[in-house]
Amino acid sequence: MLRQYLVGAAVSVCNIAIHALVMVTVIRVTRIASEIATQHQSLRLVAVMIAAVSALMVAHFGEVLAPADTDFVYFAFVNYTTLGYGDVTPVERWRLLGPMTAMNGVLLFGWSTAVIFEVLRKAMNPVDGYQPKS
Repeated sequence: MLRQYLVGAAVSVCNIAIHALVMVTVIRVTRIASEIATQHQSLRLVAVMIAAVSALMVAHFGEVLAPADTDFVYFAFVNYTTLGYGDVTPVERWRLLGPMTAMNGVLLFGWSTAVIFEVLRKAMNPVDGYQPKS
């Protein structure tokens, strides 16, 4: 059982590192998108949100793609998104990886949601947000 926890923890730390790096990228991309976008508030908002959400989707996809085998990737996706089909299950000695993957996905999706709302808030309020530099 200890091996399952250690492997799950190692994968979680890798996913958190990937997510943290992408968060830095999201902030940079949204600032650039905000500077490039037109002065029309709605177009600027659309550009910033497309940039932010696209970067976050790439991050989540990358976090799931750690295993190379198709069945492992499918298993990781189903658990990471908490979809829970249950049609692919690991052997009993690795059974804890499913719930650990689900917990990891829930936390990282929550983190992404918080970032999306913060980007949206700053994009809608250019006074303290991502405003073009003069």
